[in-house]
Amino acid sequence: MSDPIADMLTRIRNAGKAKHNSVDIPGSKIKTEVARVLKESGYIRNYKFINDGKQGILRVHLKYTGAQKPTIINIERVSKPSRRTYLNAKSVMPVYNGLGIAVMSTSQGVMTDKAAREKNIGGEVLCTLW
Repeated sequence: MSDPIADMLTRIRNAGKAKHNSVDIPGSKIKTEVARVLKESGYIRNYKFINDGKQGILRVHLKYTGAQKPTIINIERVSKPSRRTYLNAKSVMPVYNGLGIAVMSTSQGVMTDKAAREKNIGGEVLCTLW
C-alpha cells in the first residue's frame, strides 16, 4: 500500500455511505492522530486503538445526524506521496468558507487548519473535510 492515509479516508467515506456504526483500519501513529483531530472537531463519535500484537487496529466509530446522514459529507486527500502539499502560516486558509476543516501535520503535531492559524505555523495538508 503506497498511501495508508488515503486508504483510511476511503474506508471512512465508504463506511459512512454504507451507514456502518464503525470501521476497522490498520493502525499507525499518524492515523491515530488524524482520528483524534476528527473526534475533537466533532466529525466522529470516538476511536480506539486495539493492540493485536502486530500492527494494531484503529476502530473508528462514525457519527450520524438525526436523519441518519453522516456528519462527514466530503473527505479528500490533499497531500499525496507523488505530490506533497505544504503551506506556510500565512497561506493556511479556511476550508469551505469555515464550515469544514483541513487536517495538517505540523512541527507541533497533527492539528486542524484553525489551530495552525492560531499558533501561526504551517505544515503539510493531509486532508480536507466538511
